[in-house]
Amino acid sequence: MLKRFVVLKSERAALLKDGDFERILSAGRHYFFDPMNRLSVQTWKLDAPMLDIKLVDYLLEHDPQTVAEHFVCMELNEDEAGLRYENKILVEVLAPGSRRVFWKGLVEQRLEKVDLQQGYEVAPQLAAHFLQPSLRAHAVSGLAGLLIVQVPAYHVGVLRVDGQVQRLMSPGVGAFWRFNREVLVELVDMRLQNMEVSGQEILSSDKVGLRLNLAATWRYTDVLLAHEKLAKPVEHLYRELQFGLRAAVGTRSLDELLENKQIIDEAVSAHVARKLDGFGIEVNSIGVKDIVLPGEMKIILAKVVEAGKLAEANVIRRREETAATRSLLNTAKVMEGNPVALRLKELETLERVAERVDRISVFGGLDQVLSGLVNIKGA
Repeated sequence: MLKRFVVLKSERAALLKDGDFERILSAGRHYFFDPMNRLSVQTWKLDAPMLDIKLVDYLLEHDPQTVAEHFVCMELNEDEAGLRYENKILVEVLAPGSRRVFWKGLVEQRLEKVDLQQGYEVAPQLAAHFLQPSLRAHAVSGLAGLLIVQVPAYHVGVLRVDGQVQRLMSPGVGAFWRFNREVLVELVDMRLQNMEVSGQEILSSDKVGLRLNLAATWRYTDVLLAHEKLAKPVEHLYRELQFGLRAAVGTRSLDELLENKQIIDEAVSAHVARKLDGFGIEVNSIGVKDIVLPGEMKIILAKVVEAGKLAEANVIRRREETAATRSLLNTAKVMEGNPVALRLKELETLERVAERVDRISVFGGLDQVLSGLVNIKGA
């Protein structure tokens, strides 16, 4: 019985006899005499990886010439990463220990090996191929093995490899191999920053419970020094602000705190400056935003303030009354010995009376009116 097998130009096939490999069939029509129906073929696409690795291993052992003719084998050891190119275009990042087998003929396959022992940084010209993968015509797979970091303006990046701080990264883009090591980059803002310490409930020295809110501005002066001496610099600064605030409030009475809130700012600033000296952190300003009193204490203080204001008002009223009485007495003394002044006062009184009267009828002349209104006789 004559059998015909057709292999497309985009395919390769293996001729099998009783299910066992016989040879590779290239593209075309193939005729075989098979009276016992023992022959069959298995086909593979040329643009896909060869998944039957066991067959390739068999050929490597028994027919290496066939492997060299039909396959491109890519193998990496434990200290190598790989960059796989198809038709000179990067398409995949291979992890250490990877193995790939591809058919020759349709797509040009090339492997570029990277020695991971030589360093953890990716060359800048190579890192540019990993940026914006969604905008590339051919996506790059295997990017999980890379750490790609973009440091914004006014920031620096603290590079850690296997838990050790290596260096600072300037603004820009960097890429690092993550294979066989742990690589982390922490972004640090070098600008002046705000920190809020809110809702701190503290007892004053006279056992009055207060709730305070504190605000501070700070910045890094030496990022490497701060991360070398402190595991978490921001959390350390927050705790020192808390401790300073408690020390400032707990050693002073309520009257002292309400009389001068600036004393808290000065005390906390001195505490923080002393505790953070030599840690690469600078605190520019500290201020208490508000002091919240308990409800019953608010009522008591309101009564105290009200009583004080009432007392001040009474003092002012008495002072003004005394001044007015003294002024009247001085006026009376002047009029007593000065008839002209007395006459002027009479005219002033008449003017005031006339302002409140719509119509006036005068009988006996102006002198009679004045004598009838004001009659002051000497002794």
